[in-house]
Amino acid sequence: MLAQTSTDATAGRFPLAILESAKVANGSISVKFKAMSGTVDQAAGLVWRYHDPNNYYIVRANALEENVVLYKVENGQRLALAPKGSPSKTYGVRRHIPKQSWNTLAVQFEANVFTVSFGGEKLFQVIDSTFSGAGKVGLWTKADSVTYFDDLQVLRNSESRTP
Repeated sequence: MLAQTSTDATAGRFPLAILESAKVANGSISVKFKAMSGTVDQAAGLVWRYHDPNNYYIVRANALEENVVLYKVENGQRLALAPKGSPSKTYGVRRHIPKQSWNTLAVQFEANVFTVSFGGEKLFQVIDSTFSGAGKVGLWTKADSVTYFDDLQVLRNSESRTP
């Protein structure tokens, strides 16, 4: 288990825990998390295709905002990516994220298609080609989110398919 326990309320603070030993191009990652507290945010996220602190993908669940959003961080700028089939400015999907209880967040990534699941239920897909090669994976939080993580699972696909 890993816990982010700092209550630093700086809104632009994004703690990362990167798994240095795993580089994955196509596969899936999942984690169980418990959003314990936070006044600015109560978020838990998964990172993949991480190249450095300024270039990676993230999907995060936020118990305060009651949503799940997929972003890319490119050259240090975080940009929300709209779910497939929705208007371009759509900000993720609304979803109740129970506070102080265990939840599971997952993302499957194959080429430029990302499939996000919460609690075992597929929520949405995003298509983006910004980062296509292998990268590291990890965990993410924001600001004063006190979040517990457990059971991080990383699976590599043995074969890639063309979307």
